[in-house]
This record gives sequence, C-alpha cells and structure tokens, in this order.
Amino acid sequence: MATIRTLLVGRRRLALNEALHELRRPLQALALGAPAGRPPQFGADSSLQMAAAALERLEREINGQGRAPAPTSFRVRPLLESAAERWRQRAAIEGRSVLLRYRGEEVTMHGDRRAIAQALDNLIINGIEHGGGPVVLSATPLGGRLRVSIGDSGRGSRHDSGADPPASVHARLTGRRRHGHGLRVVRRIAAAHGGAFQLHRTAAGTEARLELPLLGGRGAR
Repeated sequence: MATIRTLLVGRRRLALNEALHELRRPLQALALGAPAGRPPQFGADSSLQMAAAALERLEREINGQGRAPAPTSFRVRPLLESAAERWRQRAAIEGRSVLLRYRGEEVTMHGDRRAIAQALDNLIINGIEHGGGPVVLSATPLGGRLRVSIGDSGRGSRHDSGADPPASVHARLTGRRRHGHGLRVVRRIAAAHGGAFQLHRTAAGTEARLELPLLGGRGAR
C-alpha cells in the first residue's frame, strides 16, 4: 500500500509540475512582449506580475523550492488604486463599475504587498461576478489599522440562478457554489499579516470586510 501511495503521489506531483510548466509559457510570452516603455499592464502591480507571484507560490508548495517574498513597507493608497484599476475593464463587460473611496491620510503597511493585492483582487472579482451595481472599494485608516470594505448591491448578475439574488450571491461568496477558494486565500493572507476577514450579508447586499495593521499605526511621511 505504501508503494502504491508513493507512486500516486509521484504521478500527481509530475502532473502538477507539467501544468506549472505550461502555465509559465504564455506568461513568459507576455513578459517578453512588453514594450520598452513598460506600460501599466506590465508594471509592479500588473496582473502579469500577480500571476507570476502566484506561480512562484505554487512552485514552493509543489516542490519546496524558493523562498517566500521578504516583507516590505509600502504606501496603502497606491495599492488600492492599482487593485481598482485592474478590474475596471472586467466590470465594464458586465455593465458595472469599480469605485474607490479612500478616507483619511496616506498610511504605510509592512508585509507582502502582492499577497495583499491578491486578497483585494479576489474580493473585487467576487463582487463583479456575483453581485450587482457598482463594486465599491472603501478604505479608512483608523486606530493603527486599515479597514477595507468591498461591497455591492447583490442584485442582478448574468450568473444568477433564479434564486433570491442576495441569498444566491451570499451562497456563492461563502463557497457553497464555487468552493470558496478565493475567500480561503483572503483569510490566509489576512491571518498571515495579523489581520482579520469577515463576510456580511445585509439588506443592501454583500459586504466583505478586511482589516490589516498599519506600520507603527502612523501615517506615511
């Protein structure tokens, strides 16, 4: 039995490495095709960079190779602006929009910038795919922590199954329809940074709340 189990694990690892190899190819082609001026879609917060970071993490999980990115200090508002901008075109396909509302002074955070960007991406795309109306990304520095909420009306979507819209959206976001992989990613990233994540359904729709500590609890200087 142990030998069979070892063979199965080996085959699965081989299949995962083959898939990882094939995922790299189109990303390499996109990266090599970047113009010399490096437009926004190839910048530090681009979707291409996010995909490359996700592949690096997958490599570590499968083969135990490489190191996790070292934490860095970064300004919060540009991170939020980049996240909102990444998904505006996707929202427009649905006749929707992504709005950013930032209240307060500029602040700094210390951690894995791309991981936090991944958490924001997961929450924004959930709102686009399963909600209705504008997806509103709100952020407020308060008491040494950053409070982020991502909400939508929860009404109407081309993915609607015909069930009561708010309940249907909530079921999808909590993983009963889509396995909740994205929300698990958000919870893992929040916990790794000493933060917290909650999902709330209200009469107005669905709201995801992400809370993360700020560097020293002070505004950036």
